Amino acid sequence: MPTLSLAPPALLVALLLSTTVARVWAQAPAARAEPVAAACPALLQHTVPRLQDEQPQALCQYAGKVLVVVNTASFCGFTPQYAGLEALHAKYKDKGLVVLGFPSNDFSQEGGSNKEIAAFCENTFGVKFPMFTKTTVTGKNAHPLYKQLASQSGAVPRWNFFKYVVGRDGQVVASFGSTTGPTDARLLRQVEQLLAK
Repeated sequence: MPTLSLAPPALLVALLLSTTVARVWAQAPAARAEPVAAACPALLQHTVPRLQDEQPQALCQYAGKVLVVVNTASFCGFTPQYAGLEALHAKYKDKGLVVLGFPSNDFSQEGGSNKEIAAFCENTFGVKFPMFTKTTVTGKNAHPLYKQLASQSGAVPRWNFFKYVVGRDGQVVASFGSTTGPTDARLLRQVEQLLAK
């Protein structure tokens, strides 16, 4: 009767170790994978030129953030709200808030070029929150972003410094007219509730 020859114990240990290492290595990439970035909601699936240099900016970079979207103008009685918007952005940006500014001449109070608007915002009010090139925010020629904001909220800007508050999921949860400044208790309460979620 033939006898079975067994592999030396050291060889068995080596085979077992190599099999285990191969299995762990195969699983390692999944284990080391980075967390999946927040999906970009339909509201943010737009590319808009940056005010300062007109370089295209994907709004999807703000997915998962709480947003205050505001149409601005340099020659309006509400123009000093720039200071409050910058303070709001600075106070809450580390908690996930971003203010997005869209200069607009829809109400005939923003006649400057994009570079002039950028210089005015920075030099006069120290604006550092993201600003975009001059944008149509009302009517049939409104930018698609503003059409979506209006559709979700049922409200369109009636004047400069109209504000939409958008949750982390890309849904409009509130809108505020020009007379509601960025330090208004109702707006702050809405922002703080969304940031807490």
